[in-house]
Amino acid sequence: MMTDRIASIARYTVLEALRTRLPLTVTIVAAVLVLASFFVREIAVTESLRFQTAFYAATMRFATVFLAALYVIASIAREFQDKGLDMALALDLPRGHYVAGKLAGFVALALAIAAAAAIPLLFFASGASVLQWSVSLAAELALIVALALFCTVTFNQLMPAASFVLGFYLLARAIAAVRLIGENPITGADALSHKVTAGVIEALALVLPSLDRWTRTAWLVDDPARWSEVGGILAQGALFVVVFGTATMFDLYRRNF
Repeated sequence: MMTDRIASIARYTVLEALRTRLPLTVTIVAAVLVLASFFVREIAVTESLRFQTAFYAATMRFATVFLAALYVIASIAREFQDKGLDMALALDLPRGHYVAGKLAGFVALALAIAAAAAIPLLFFASGASVLQWSVSLAAELALIVALALFCTVTFNQLMPAASFVLGFYLLARAIAAVRLIGENPITGADALSHKVTAGVIEALALVLPSLDRWTRTAWLVDDPARWSEVGGILAQGALFVVVFGTATMFDLYRRNF
């Protein structure tokens, strides 16, 4: 019974994405970036295929993260505004089942988006490196949609939720560089303020995923990654999805409707 409810919610979540033309949007974005990559290839003086692959991979990564996060935030915010969640809970649907179903549907969409984004790369890079890149992108998008779901349920408004997701993503992408800068200051290395700042940075580095090591373009244009590294990324992604999903359930259970 529980799995049937969760599967039904996940199914309707995917159907909603199909009806709102999310697949068409992803296809159009991918097509535009592929065309732009051919332009980059033409203006490159040397290693044109390398520049084309790097351009498409880097821009498509950001585009898919943006689309996935924005879609989840808009979808859940619309349910709050239209009182769709209130109606679902009035049917004696446990809140945990609702969150699990929504999360499963959004993660399925994240996997589909990652697969679609990787298809053009099959013409630019080797199959093994493309598979590694797409698997890592799927884990990254799954993390992002879980975070977007949590932020939307918590803040219940589009702008705060989108701002938090964007800030989290940018900080997770830059945390390695921030740590490196903090470890090698130009002046004031012994100052108390620097020690406090360095401690805060280290604490953030412990709880944030190192997204700068995920979905790397170098896997496509240089050497493929080790499969053990990809497995570690999958494990981290699954862990953060579970953490954000649990936090979403906790926040939803404590709210009164």
